[in-house]
Amino acid sequence: MDEKLLSSEVSEKGVWTILSLQGRLDRVTSTEVGEQAEDLLASSTKLAVEMTGLEYLSSAGLRIILRLAKKAKAAKKVFAICGAEGFVKEVLEDSNMDMLVTLYQDRNQLE
Repeated sequence: MDEKLLSSEVSEKGVWTILSLQGRLDRVTSTEVGEQAEDLLASSTKLAVEMTGLEYLSSAGLRIILRLAKKAKAAKKVFAICGAEGFVKEVLEDSNMDMLVTLYQDRNQLE
């Protein structure tokens, strides 16, 4: 398969580092994304994962988010998710991830 399953882009918004994801966050892509996100978390005080372009989120993707949330809390840093829509938002809410991580409607809400 030549089609890239996931693409990511890093940007800044004020004190926030934003990791924007497009495509699928599943067992095939989660390890790479997890490593990238952990590196970003280590070098910033506030990390947001923007999921506006994310079409699919599996249990492997949820594990990455949970691990980031735990690492952020242990390091007294801020971790959030923004832009989750449709299926991805349902998965986050059904797994009660919204109880552990702040979900913002979009990146404009990050302060």
